[in-house]
Amino acid sequence: MATAELKEACTLLAHKPLLWIPGIIGGILASVLWLLAVFSGTFFAGRLLVFAGLVLLFFVIGALFLIRNDGGDIRSMFGAAWQYYFRVLLPLLFILFMTLLVFVLVVLTLTLIGAAPGNAAMVFLSFGVILPSLLLTIFADNAAVFEDRKVFESIQRSIQLVSLNMAQFIMFLVVSVVAVCSILFFLMIVWEAALFTRLEPIMNYTQEQQMALTFDQLLALIGTDGIWVTAGVLFLTGLILIPLVTSYKACFFRKLAKGATIDIQQQIAGEYDSKGRWYKY
Repeated sequence: MATAELKEACTLLAHKPLLWIPGIIGGILASVLWLLAVFSGTFFAGRLLVFAGLVLLFFVIGALFLIRNDGGDIRSMFGAAWQYYFRVLLPLLFILFMTLLVFVLVVLTLTLIGAAPGNAAMVFLSFGVILPSLLLTIFADNAAVFEDRKVFESIQRSIQLVSLNMAQFIMFLVVSVVAVCSILFFLMIVWEAALFTRLEPIMNYTQEQQMALTFDQLLALIGTDGIWVTAGVLFLTGLILIPLVTSYKACFFRKLAKGATIDIQQQIAGEYDSKGRWYKY
């Protein structure tokens, strides 16, 4: 069951404080981007979004290295993050580029044959083209760090593991979605409780008024204090979710990779060391 890896991830987070660093960085970046969007407009925040993602990726890679090696110090974490950075970044960029390319080609093909997709069709195409591509390649970063694979090898490895273990992968997705949604729901309750007096007028709105509520109107309701409370909740969101998802995905990948290695090498004499690496006699 996929819940075993979730428990393993929670154990890792409880015993290895350095794994929380990506969460701290991600939480800070989320809060800063929110404050910039509110006080300076979305122009600056939108342009810093990519930079924030690149910075966060550096620390996530370092966390993956610590999980792979079952520990380490902050110096080794940063060194490994730099060593594997482009080995992880390049597959992610290639996946993003190819996914968008396929999506554009499908839309252009439908348009040329006179079946230009509407809004509903675009949503269907998004789920039918982009989502499967991202899911099949979800473990590319883990393959690059855990197995020292190169760009295309890491993508191929992810597709292979997902395809051969579809039932387990679906369970992993279900557990991930339930865990993430539960945490988000709890944090939403915290946010609403902290701003209850500011949000109370919305409860008296009609459904039409609630649907017509704009972002600027919501900001005016919560005020400056509410903006900072929201920044704090966003920090907590990044702090909790990023380390949990990173660790859980790494633990699940390690399980799938170990099972696949056993299937392939079951006729070859050898053994695993304490870190789960296979050595042939």
